[in-house]
Amino acid sequence: MLKFLFMLIFLIPLCFKKNFYWLVQNLMFLVTFMFILINNSFDYYMNLSYFMGMDLISYGMILLSLWICSLMLMASESVNRLNNYTHLFLFLIVMLLILLFLTFSSTSVFMFYLFFESSLIPTLFLILGWGYQPERMQAGVYLLFYTLLASLPLLVGIFYLFDVSNSMNMLLLMNFHFDYSLLYLSLIMAFLVKMPMFLVHLWLPKAHVEAPVSGSMILAGVLLKLGGYGLLRIFPYITITGTYMNYIWVTVSLIGGVLVSLVCLRQTDLKALIAYSSVAHMGIVLGGLMTMTYWGLCGSYTLMIAHGLCSSGLFCLANISYERLGSRSLLINKGLLNFMPSLTLWWFLLASANMAAPPTLNLLGEIGLLNSIVSWSWVSMIMLSLLSFFSAAYTLYLYSYSQHGKINSGAFSFMGGVSREYLLLFLHWFPLNLLILKSESCMTWL
Repeated sequence: MLKFLFMLIFLIPLCFKKNFYWLVQNLMFLVTFMFILINNSFDYYMNLSYFMGMDLISYGMILLSLWICSLMLMASESVNRLNNYTHLFLFLIVMLLILLFLTFSSTSVFMFYLFFESSLIPTLFLILGWGYQPERMQAGVYLLFYTLLASLPLLVGIFYLFDVSNSMNMLLLMNFHFDYSLLYLSLIMAFLVKMPMFLVHLWLPKAHVEAPVSGSMILAGVLLKLGGYGLLRIFPYITITGTYMNYIWVTVSLIGGVLVSLVCLRQTDLKALIAYSSVAHMGIVLGGLMTMTYWGLCGSYTLMIAHGLCSSGLFCLANISYERLGSRSLLINKGLLNFMPSLTLWWFLLASANMAAPPTLNLLGEIGLLNSIVSWSWVSMIMLSLLSFFSAAYTLYLYSYSQHGKINSGAFSFMGGVSREYLLLFLHWFPLNLLILKSESCMTWL
C-alpha cells in the first residue's frame, strides 16, 4: 500500500510545474491501472502493514477514489484553459486523493477517523475557491458544521473502544461486542450525517449546487461513500445494540427516500435534482445496511460503487450543458436533442443507470437491497415500491425535460461535444455496465 501512497505523494511537486495539468492526470490514470493489476484480494486483508492494509471493501472504494479523481481532472478542463489557479487546483485534488486513499486503507479506527475528517478540508477549499455563486460560503459552512458536529461523539466513542479493549485495530476489535446504546449512537451519527441520512441531509444539495463540477463529482462519487464504508467497518462491534435500534434508521431512510423523491419532481435546477436523487439512493443503501443481513451488506456496497460512477457521470453531463448554455435551469436546458444530439445518448444511458435498468451495476445493488429490506419487514414493501416508482419518475422527468421540448431561443443552433467529454462519459458508463460481469466480487465478500 505504501508504494501507491509514495506515487501519489510524488505527484505533488508536479502540480506546481507549468503546463503539467495533463501529465498529472495521465499519471493518476497510471496509478489507477497499476492498482487494478494488484487485484488479488478477496476475503482477507492483504498488503498489510502497521497501519495500512486493505480487504475487498477498501479495494473497491480506493479504486473508485482513484478513478473519480482522474476523471475530475478530465472534467475540469476549463480550470486549465482559463488558468484559474490551476496549480492550487491540482494540488487540492491530489491531496484529497491521498487523504481518501489513507482513509480507506487504515486498519486503525483512530487513523480512519483522522483521515475521514481531513478529507473535508480540500473539499471545502474546492467549493469555496472554484464554486459558482456567492452562496458557496454558506454551503461551505453547512458542510463543515453538519459533519463536524456529528463527528466529535465519534472521536469520544473511539476512545471508549480503546479504553475497553486496549486496541484500535479494526481486526482485533472484531472480538468485542458492545451493548451500549450511547456508544452505538456516538459511533454511528457521524456516518449517518455523511451518508447523508434524511433529516441531516440539508448540507448535501447546498454543497452540490455551489460546488464546481470536480467538487460535485468527488462529493457524489466518493465522499458520500465514506459514511457507508464507516458503517460497514463499525457495525461488527455494535451488532447487539443494532438488533433493537436499527429499525429507527431503516424507517427514517425509507420514508425520507420517498419524500426526497417527491422533492426531486419539483426541481428546476439540474444539479439540485441529481443531488436530491443521491439522497434518495443513499436512503435505500442505508436501509439495506441497517438490516444487517448478508444481502443488505453486499447490496449496499454494490450500490455505493454503482451510484458513485452513475451520479458522477450525471454531474458531468449537467456541467457540459452548463458550459454551453451558462445556466443549470431546466427552463433553459430544454430541447437539448436539437442542440447536442450526440450527447442525448449519454443522457439516456446514465439516466437509465440512475433508474437501475439492466445491465448496470445499480440493478444488482438494488435487487440485493430490496431483498434484504423486504425480508427484514414485509411492511417496508409499501415504501420501497413508492421509492422505486418515484425514482423512475424523476429520472424520466430529468431526461425528458432536458432533451425534448422547444429549444431555448438564446442557444446557438448547434454545438456538439468535444472528444474529451465523450471519453469522460464513456469512462463513467463503461465500468458501471462492465462490473456486473464481475459481480461475485461485490456480492460474495462477506
